[in-house]
Amino acid sequence: MEPLPILTYPDERLKTVCEPVEQFDPELREFAEHLQHTADLGPSAVGIAAPQVGRMQRLCLVDATRAKRPVDNNGPLVLVNPAITNWKGFAVGREGCLSIPDYTGKVIRAETIELTAQDIEGRTVTFKMKGFEARIAQHEIDHLDGILFLDRLVSRHADLRER
Repeated sequence: MEPLPILTYPDERLKTVCEPVEQFDPELREFAEHLQHTADLGPSAVGIAAPQVGRMQRLCLVDATRAKRPVDNNGPLVLVNPAITNWKGFAVGREGCLSIPDYTGKVIRAETIELTAQDIEGRTVTFKMKGFEARIAQHEIDHLDGILFLDRLVSRHADLRER
């Protein structure tokens, strides 16, 4: 299976607010598997969102099990139509992105979040996340809203670095 081509900044499609997923069928499951395969081939990819491969629907993958150091996590997740329902605290952390492969930057995110989503079968699921997993989920959900980490930099001048 060939990986899906990843859109890179400044492709305008990355700034698009995605549509909700309404149909849960074998094609959606195949797409999620193909998206996972694409993320598996990315450098240190712990998440990916559908719009990063040109599909403008609210679906993303979050996998904190792939963190360099062990962190609390809920396992590999396929999140469909995710929404953050509660958040607490703030933390600054450095982020990278498959769609902005040459840079990293410091971004402020909530330390803990609660979110509601649907799984790949359309069942409602809820998760509590903290630390790195919460950061990944917020980053990927931002993609679904047409927001890149560049839009959330603490300081574009001081905090954006070439890899």
